[in-house]
Amino acid sequence: MRIDLVVIGLGYVGLPLALEASRSGLAVTGLDLDERTVAGLNSGTSHIDDIDDASVAGMCAAGFTATTDERVIADAATVVICVPTPLSPHGGPDLAMVESACAAVSRNLRPGTLVVLESTTYPGTTDEIVRPILERSGLTAGADFHLAFSPERVDPGNRHYGIKNTPKVVGGYTPACTAVVAGFYSKFVDSVVQAAGTREAEMAKLIENTYRHVNIALVNEMAVFCHELGIDLWDSISCAATKPFGFQAFRPGPGVGGHCIPIDPNYLAHKVRTLGYPFRMVELAQEINTRMPRYVVERAQHLLDRAGKTLSGARVLLLGVTYKADIADQRETSARDVVKRLRALGAEVSYHDPYVPRWEVAGVAVPAATAELPEALAQSDLAILLQHHSAYDIELIGQQAPLLLDTRGSARPQPHVERL
Repeated sequence: MRIDLVVIGLGYVGLPLALEASRSGLAVTGLDLDERTVAGLNSGTSHIDDIDDASVAGMCAAGFTATTDERVIADAATVVICVPTPLSPHGGPDLAMVESACAAVSRNLRPGTLVVLESTTYPGTTDEIVRPILERSGLTAGADFHLAFSPERVDPGNRHYGIKNTPKVVGGYTPACTAVVAGFYSKFVDSVVQAAGTREAEMAKLIENTYRHVNIALVNEMAVFCHELGIDLWDSISCAATKPFGFQAFRPGPGVGGHCIPIDPNYLAHKVRTLGYPFRMVELAQEINTRMPRYVVERAQHLLDRAGKTLSGARVLLLGVTYKADIADQRETSARDVVKRLRALGAEVSYHDPYVPRWEVAGVAVPAATAELPEALAQSDLAILLQHHSAYDIELIGQQAPLLLDTRGSARPQPHVERL
């Protein structure tokens, strides 16, 4: 049986893609190595925040199946690779999962198939890494099969923009490949943007995330010296944001998290270093954003000092430990580094997060607050708001916490309440 689409990797990128394609009427199969993920999806259970069980059940009713068997690729008209691309221990891109997925495609590739890489990577990956692996099949890209790159733009927790209404950038190995991949995504995405080629499409993704990374670093550094100068940076940013042109507001925080912002710019820096150049802007942004958890702990220490307490032995309650508000995703959350530093200085750390029932850092469990939030706040010496979930009543938290350090600029400054 011919399958319209096989999605390799059914995580935060692959599953929403499979769902939207299925809704458009395409016959979709998901391929993943995690047997629990596959079993859960086939039973109608979602494992990511943005997709509920009812949506998965509806997708299965429409014919979707998940499998660990790579042989389904042989029946696919289109294969989209959505596997993770983490950083290696040395800070460069780790393409092991991409290479493994490509090897599976190569073993099952048929003439006429469209193969698309959506996993974020450095410019040149599609041509220099993916294409040679696929061509082990004996087929030639651009002649026997179509090859393209299309950067994922999934924003977990975003209720306004999803796969369908977010413009889709595509770049093919040849102009003909670009035309084919544009036609494919046009079946379920409202707007498709054709890049000049695979490298331009790969670069587009890195530009988007590097832009955010650098601007977050800018306001994070401003937060440090504005505190020293006695300037309310949050108020200054709100004032600047009233300018209707030439400015976009970014706000400081305890660091950067998620799969994209802390990781993707390093792919670009890695590629630039192969040319013999340092990428100073990205490297500096990485340095600033990486040191923010330490700065948060320093501010917490100062707050306790002024109250006549010490951080060593203090009961510190962290509020919100996910990388983003109103989701359960903890990938690269800066809360982990905050915990490590607090523990190193002798604090007793616990946490409260309506999206995270259990949590551990460096292999050691972090106790969840067992009492209701008002009581948990009263039992703490200091609360640190790391993530402003909509379930949190900031006014009440400010009233009930003995001391509060707000890293999100949500609370009203008071003698016992400080904003980062």
